[in-house]
Amino acid sequence: MRSLTRKRVLVTGGAGFLGSHLCERLLDAGNNVLCIDNFFTGSRDNIVHLLGNPQFEVIRHDVTFPLYVEVDQIYNLACPASPVHYQHDPVQTTKTSVLGAINMLGLAKRLKATILQASTSEIYGDPMVHPQPEEYWGNVNTIGPRSCYDEGKRCAETLFFDYNRQHGLPIKVVRIFNTYGPRMHPDDGRVVSNFIMQALRGESLTVYGSGSQTRSFCFADDLIEGFLRFMDTPPEVTGPVNLGNPGEFTMLELAEHVIRLTGSNSRIVHKPLPQDDPKQRRPDITKAKDLLGWEPTIPLEDGLERTIRYFRDRFFA
Repeated sequence: MRSLTRKRVLVTGGAGFLGSHLCERLLDAGNNVLCIDNFFTGSRDNIVHLLGNPQFEVIRHDVTFPLYVEVDQIYNLACPASPVHYQHDPVQTTKTSVLGAINMLGLAKRLKATILQASTSEIYGDPMVHPQPEEYWGNVNTIGPRSCYDEGKRCAETLFFDYNRQHGLPIKVVRIFNTYGPRMHPDDGRVVSNFIMQALRGESLTVYGSGSQTRSFCFADDLIEGFLRFMDTPPEVTGPVNLGNPGEFTMLELAEHVIRLTGSNSRIVHKPLPQDDPKQRRPDITKAKDLLGWEPTIPLEDGLERTIRYFRDRFFA
């Protein structure tokens, strides 16, 4: 007989960077976990240590097609999240965000399951309000090279709230700010993985523009804790809720941290700033603190050391 307290939890994108950490935490809490991934950016290596767990199951599936399973909760993380990957096939990226949301919402509606959407700080675009609260509607280019991801995620949020209003579906929408940690893809084009890989190879660290643009970096463990707390809130707590680290660093500061922590002799070179690249990005996490009792606990220095250790052991051992 299945435990009365053990939940059946579906994680789309479960073999990805964040998805694999989420699957791990859900299993540690005693749940049955169904990992769905088409392995475009996800990797079997991220979940290989979970495959022997009898409570863990993996299905290769693309969320742009309907899925028929029986679960109690759904975490919808499926979508390429780095510019290199989501710009590789921008039409497919939009389809993954929009059709994937429709399919997972339809599944949740049939099952009366709570569903959490992994949205993004990219819905704020190049923000004109700083830091960014959830009430800010954003400054987004609808036709630029990043639009497939930005607008796809914005449309997904619309669908989630319409399903909530129209069908009474219990939803949770979280807006994820820059997150890093072990199991990041080494060639995903994100600044933390870029800098670490360049430093470990002894290459120059590429800073775009002057390097004065800022980001806020949240370690993966902190973010997953926010996911779990959000899913456990009452049905009336729908979000959107920002999850991220409000500590703000320039790209030059980050590059200098990575060079020092890796012990690299790399230097810093500058290249032109990509189109529509945000100049500032920092979350207002007041709602997360009030509603979830959540805030990050892992400092950038500690998180970078753990991430560098992963990259060094995984790719340079």
